[in-house]
Amino acid sequence: MVRMSKDPSYDIERREAIAAVLQACRLCGSVQATHLSGGVIGKEDGSPVTVADYGAQALVSAHLATRFPNDPLVSEEDAHLLRQPQNARVKEVVMRHVADLHPRLDEEQMLEAIDRGKASGGSSGRFWTLDPIDGTKGFLRGDQYAVALALVEEGEVVLGVLGCPNLRFDPLNPRGPKGSLFVAVRGEGSAMRIMDGAEETKIQVSTLDDPSEALFCESVESSHSSHEESAEVAQILGTEKPPLRIDGQCKYGLLARGDVSLYLRFPTRKSYRETLWDHAAGCIIVQEAGGRVTDLQGRPLDFSSGRQLERNRGILASNGRLHDTVLDAVQRVWREP
Repeated sequence: MVRMSKDPSYDIERREAIAAVLQACRLCGSVQATHLSGGVIGKEDGSPVTVADYGAQALVSAHLATRFPNDPLVSEEDAHLLRQPQNARVKEVVMRHVADLHPRLDEEQMLEAIDRGKASGGSSGRFWTLDPIDGTKGFLRGDQYAVALALVEEGEVVLGVLGCPNLRFDPLNPRGPKGSLFVAVRGEGSAMRIMDGAEETKIQVSTLDDPSEALFCESVESSHSSHEESAEVAQILGTEKPPLRIDGQCKYGLLARGDVSLYLRFPTRKSYRETLWDHAAGCIIVQEAGGRVTDLQGRPLDFSSGRQLERNRGILASNGRLHDTVLDAVQRVWREP
């Protein structure tokens, strides 16, 4: 493996984004080992938020605020639940984990750092978007999850970093080290490294062009993506390989390094819209590895319309070669809710 050469235009942002994601991953690993029990709050939409979600967001937000004080942050969490008296114990545990890695941050500064993620995004200027734990349910199971950070300029993703602490670096070596970090800068390709290492290697999507041989991945939760419609697409393509179901944006990492050739996400509710932080980092990492990412109607993902992908429905990510064939199959089976 060799060190990747980098265009100096985003050299600082790239370095600081990696540092922020690695720090957040360390906190997540600590929480996963010690404080899963009792460290979960139910949000209004029924989804869980953990000590690690809050802690990771606080660390990344504080890091970016120091290095890039003029850059807004669009992120998943805010601190209003932590400020409620009944969640005082969870707040205390979050503070303890954050202090281990950022001892100069006091409680109110931590809460303010979390609340920095309330920015609205948009089509002008630049901002960061963060999912502190993409795949919270996977995290709670001790399975796959990702810390996902991206930089958006004038509505376009220009930098993405994915930290996948439980994803093995070498899929063919089940005893090899866990922890994979993916990074991409627009126009520079995608790279991967062991999370605890420094050497990077360039990655590329698969060269598979026979859809019947394609391995695809999808969300573990059927409430996140229609497994039934994915199965119908697989039947049309003639593939008999079972889908790889995995949490979070690790799916984009697997696609970018060629482990799978397709990622499908069928919306299950008419009102549902994808969020920026769920796809920005993964999207650029796949694209820079030679892949293609669109919605289920073949439109590029539009990161310029606020906190959600208002102009898109669903996700189709591929190695590029299979994209149009799969898109045709999707159009035949998709029953838009």
